[in-house]
Amino acid sequence: MRTNGLARAALRFKPAAFAGTFLALFMAAMIVSACGILLETGLRASVPPGRYADAPVVVAADQQARHPVVDAAGDRSDHGGPVPDRARLDAALVARAAAVPGVHAAIGDTTFPVRTDRAALTGHGWGATALTGERPTTGRAPAPGEVALTVPGPVRTPAGEPPAVGDRVTLHTAEGARTFRVAALVPAAGATPTAWFHDTEAPRIAGHPGRIDAIAVLPEAGVSTTELKGRVAAALGDAAEIHTGEDRGAVAEPGLGEAKELLIGLGGSFGGTATLVAVFTAAGTVALSVGQRAREYALLRAIGTTPRKVRRAIATETLLIAPLAGALGCLPGAALATWWFGQLQDKGALPRALHLAVSPLPLLAAVAAVVLTGLVAGWAAARRPARIRPGQALARAAVERSLPGPLRLGLGIAAAVGGTALAAVAQSTAGEDAANAAMGVVLLFMLAVALLGPLVARACAALVGLPMRGAGAAGALAAANSRTNARRLASAITPIVLAVAFASTLLFLHSSQDRATVRQQSAGVIADHVVRPASGGLAPDAVAAAADRPGVRAAVGLLRTAVLIPTGSGDTAMLRTASAQGVDGPARDLAAVQELDVRRGALDLGPGRAAVDLRLAEAADVTVGDRLPLRLPDGTERSVEVVATYAHGLGLSEVTMVRGDLARHVTDPFAAELWVKGGSAADLAAHGTVIARGDYTSAASVDRELNAWANRLMAALLGGFAAVASANTLVMTVLDRRRELGTLRLIGSTRRQVLRMVRWEALLVAVVGVVLGSAIALATLVPMVRGITGEGVHIPPAVYGSLVGGALLLGLLATALPARFVLRAPHRA
Repeated sequence: MRTNGLARAALRFKPAAFAGTFLALFMAAMIVSACGILLETGLRASVPPGRYADAPVVVAADQQARHPVVDAAGDRSDHGGPVPDRARLDAALVARAAAVPGVHAAIGDTTFPVRTDRAALTGHGWGATALTGERPTTGRAPAPGEVALTVPGPVRTPAGEPPAVGDRVTLHTAEGARTFRVAALVPAAGATPTAWFHDTEAPRIAGHPGRIDAIAVLPEAGVSTTELKGRVAAALGDAAEIHTGEDRGAVAEPGLGEAKELLIGLGGSFGGTATLVAVFTAAGTVALSVGQRAREYALLRAIGTTPRKVRRAIATETLLIAPLAGALGCLPGAALATWWFGQLQDKGALPRALHLAVSPLPLLAAVAAVVLTGLVAGWAAARRPARIRPGQALARAAVERSLPGPLRLGLGIAAAVGGTALAAVAQSTAGEDAANAAMGVVLLFMLAVALLGPLVARACAALVGLPMRGAGAAGALAAANSRTNARRLASAITPIVLAVAFASTLLFLHSSQDRATVRQQSAGVIADHVVRPASGGLAPDAVAAAADRPGVRAAVGLLRTAVLIPTGSGDTAMLRTASAQGVDGPARDLAAVQELDVRRGALDLGPGRAAVDLRLAEAADVTVGDRLPLRLPDGTERSVEVVATYAHGLGLSEVTMVRGDLARHVTDPFAAELWVKGGSAADLAAHGTVIARGDYTSAASVDRELNAWANRLMAALLGGFAAVASANTLVMTVLDRRRELGTLRLIGSTRRQVLRMVRWEALLVAVVGVVLGSAIALATLVPMVRGITGEGVHIPPAVYGSLVGGALLLGLLATALPARFVLRAPHRA
């Protein structure tokens, strides 16, 4: 489509009308490109193969916990997710892989922690040295009951001396304290001290007898990687996954799966919402720009311009602006994605070895999205002026339509009815179903406000305008203007509603969760001391040693991990990650250091038994005495008996089991914390850093702080974008009223009176936007917070006050400043 003179002339002689459109499309491209880059990084995420760099083929277990679901239509889909720890392989697969033709060696690899009384070491089987290249300076490969150690290192003989070949040393393993003969000493190649054991003994020492992390396959000379992969895959079948090339990094870095899920969630879920907001806002701005020139299009129709030429002129205007706005918007979009990605790495949410993937694809998608948005919005806005008969064009353009078009009206009513119905469903359900239903409420109500904007604006103007009429001539005139120009009012209100609704939902969801978590922790932590080791986990005898100290009435070791619980039903069925603690000690000691607030049953813990948080039990539809299906940290399916439900799971742990049921399914089987009732900090200092009861809540809030940062950032992005879009719209509407404001001045209104009228209009816009946005946020938050925490919504007055004050200040500044500029010009009717 070639540009024509009408489009170029409109752009040249009325640049202010297009500046707002350009800014809206520019910001839309920034949001879409940033989220697209994060999404692409999540889909393509890979890390260097690390210790498997010299192994062209690596065999590992599937790190995804599968949860097949059949929907109402009979279609099957997987609603699973990454395992919390690491899924492992059957050690017998090493022999099967080694027997494959063309395989030179198949090396079973296991990584696990061992420790001395004062330091942690990383354990491996000796066969792993074929991958990493370590060679002993003295000694030989360890036999069963022997160990090879890096020097220098933290291991000492009973006499306190550095070990030599032939000495005996004691190491704490998952099996307990064991004495090994030193078979070899290896120069330290890194900062982490290492211990190597016999390959057949390493899985048992790791606490996973018969299970290994991976198999590194080395080919014979002349065998290609592709050929080797095919042969190994055929020999092992569905028992394992075969990794080559960049995929080997997923085996070396087990946290890659969670990182990919996080990035896909940010780029896909949040990105989808942000894109929807950006597109709707940009479309509204384009429609406003076209609507402001309705008289020009009416004049064109009156002099005989065909509907096709009118539509072509509008499309050409969009094509003159949108590609440039989209391309320029991608530059800050890429910068935003880079900064966001770096912040996630700094906060430990993403591995350092992961790199941001920036390709032309998300940038081209962003440009295409804003061009398509502009074209569709322009086409929709041009339908009315293009269809009007030439003889009626000027008369129709002078009168605003009282109702939206039939299609828009129908869709808006459907969205409002759907949002109301979904809100009722969320109110009548509990747990995850309520939270999932509430997520759709905000989107449906926002869609309804956007589609039914003129009707909503006219109703709100009539209601809010009643008290404004008592504010003198300026207030009465502002109320009359708002009722008469409902479409203009709707264009200004919608972005404020977006900003307040999304920002309130994100900010107050976190504040409600945070308050519930802090309250539960404050009530639940009744231990006098919590001990955390300086490195690694606690020594296996730490609980017994602490219990023997003077004045100690109870001592419990806690292993911290997570399990996967099937929750929801139908299309909302999923594997929910739940925090879990493995208890090392009797249940009476646990009750002495933790107030779980048991509501049903009793803490009669033992093998195959678990106590579960109330809300998690509701989401999983189980109660005391039922069997709870779950996936252990390594993905192993298990069913446990629910012996108790308690209320303080959000602040302490959602699932409580004995440590033995979890220890064989985690990489680090050592307890991470020692909770003690009584005794003194000095007596417990030998086991690690002693944290007082009052300080433990702060120390345990690292994850909450990360979630708070993420929510604040997303609220700032969505709210900030909507705020700028609102200011942009307000400025456009004021600048378009030059004739109207000039007429008021010519008939005798003072500059002060006109500005006062404009301020009253801005106040109406801000108040209506805040009220509607708050109502939508509240309808979303009430069922969501109740489903997650079991409590009410917590709205910090200072935070909400800043949102309201920001909306009011935004409205006043975005109207007063351009109005002052307009009133400086000569007044012409």
